[in-house]
Amino acid sequence: MFDLYIGNKNYSSWSLRAWLLLKHFSIPFREHMVSVAGRNYNPALKPLAGNARVPSLHEDGFQVWESIAIAEYLAERYPAMWPADARARARARSISAEMHAGFVPLRTAMPMNLKFKLKGKPASAEVQRDIDRVIEIWEEARTQFATADGPYLFGAFSVADAMFAPLVWRLHIYNAALPPVAASYRDTMLAHPAMREWYADALLESEAHPHYDRLAEDYGGMR
Repeated sequence: MFDLYIGNKNYSSWSLRAWLLLKHFSIPFREHMVSVAGRNYNPALKPLAGNARVPSLHEDGFQVWESIAIAEYLAERYPAMWPADARARARARSISAEMHAGFVPLRTAMPMNLKFKLKGKPASAEVQRDIDRVIEIWEEARTQFATADGPYLFGAFSVADAMFAPLVWRLHIYNAALPPVAASYRDTMLAHPAMREWYADALLESEAHPHYDRLAEDYGGMR
């Protein structure tokens, strides 16, 4: 059985990805929550992952870290995690890698904090470029690649959906305006049973990071 080490569910967006994949595909695993103490390198986590960060997936003592690497490791055993069509699969891999490496302005300006549902404010030019690119990715996937197998980016749920799940929460929390196709996809993801489970768990947590919580005032307070 797998062991998955994750951070606080309220804040740890990276942890959500691996957890969501395991949950959606009904893969048995043991969940271990650790305190990540912010974004910086944490030597206390070094025994859990080579990069001293979470998520980290363990199997019989073997460690896999970084959410995209965890997804690839799991997909070798569960190939349905990627679209069946070769071009759709390539596009799903492209946007998953782009998500893993990019969107820094958006992620910095809108950290995940599931206890918030804010009024929002106009985005900076950098952040708006990121939002526009997310919209472009979602619309292209839904209109050009999605099959009739489901309402997710490529039809059936895939690694790409798990990779973008934290951005779904961010755009919802900070009340970013989305056009119809992107808004429909956001709502589909928010209704996913595992997303709802993660959210419910997050609301029960007591760990707090004031430097994230202070952003509520910057975004007009709760809506």
